[in-house]
Amino acid sequence: MKDVELQVPSPLETLADDRLGAAGVRVLLKRDDLIHPELPGNKWRKLKYNLVAARAGGYETLLTFGGAYSNHIRATAAAGYYGGFRTIGVIRGEPHDPLNPSLAYAVSRGMRLTYLDRGTYRDKGSATVLEKLRQEFGEFYLLPEGGSNAEAVRGCAELPAEIAEDFDAILCAVGTGGTLAGIASGLGNGQRAIGVPALKGAQFLENEVAELQRQTFGSSTANWTLDYAHHYGGYAKRTAELDEFIADFEQRHGLRLDWVYVAKMMAALFDAIGRGEIARGSTVVAVISGSEQPKQTSSW
Repeated sequence: MKDVELQVPSPLETLADDRLGAAGVRVLLKRDDLIHPELPGNKWRKLKYNLVAARAGGYETLLTFGGAYSNHIRATAAAGYYGGFRTIGVIRGEPHDPLNPSLAYAVSRGMRLTYLDRGTYRDKGSATVLEKLRQEFGEFYLLPEGGSNAEAVRGCAELPAEIAEDFDAILCAVGTGGTLAGIASGLGNGQRAIGVPALKGAQFLENEVAELQRQTFGSSTANWTLDYAHHYGGYAKRTAELDEFIADFEQRHGLRLDWVYVAKMMAALFDAIGRGEIARGSTVVAVISGSEQPKQTSSW
């Protein structure tokens, strides 16, 4: 990829917090948000082997799907820009002018946008919809919404091996399940993964994560669980309680957590520690896939 420096492995930081000391739990932050300003966290890990596959297949265009504020749309646009691919973003809903900051960024990185009404969007994976897109845009390498496929899982499975410290559990935020599927597949004996869905009613992810593991590695693992209790109203929704947690965490640690995904995961971790659900003497890794730094103009 041209003109792009990736910080991989991403840094590992010890979280100093009096609440952790009192509980006898050590927390390490896996700072995937620092991999690259435009390709942070699980976005790069998911795209890495997809870009390899696209290039090996002779594709010149990447096409993917997402909502109007999709981080995956932004990351695909960045990956295309740096990787030398044309990019097509198929957006759910009707076009709006002016573009919101997420879509404006995607366009600035060369992405061409097209729109599907919500009814058609629900059938986006059908042969009929895909054939119409091929007729309009030509051949393309298809990236699923959210980027979760076997190549994405393979990329995320590399994360645990980057952690030189011994640890007992690792937490990550969950959207489509690919990150959790990969991380759990890369764990050692006795280690477990906990995924915290950012959306309400996410029980369907049990099957999604297991199926992604089977598609990638031939079988699913039993070393992961999902915490459904910390969605704070659902995807892209927040509550006063969550906002208080974010503000307190920033005051204590100087890091403003991404509220859509990561803050919910960190709140789940502190709740579990407060309830004594994590044994004293445990070391837990929290994957920070996105953050809102005060000097940045946009969040991931």
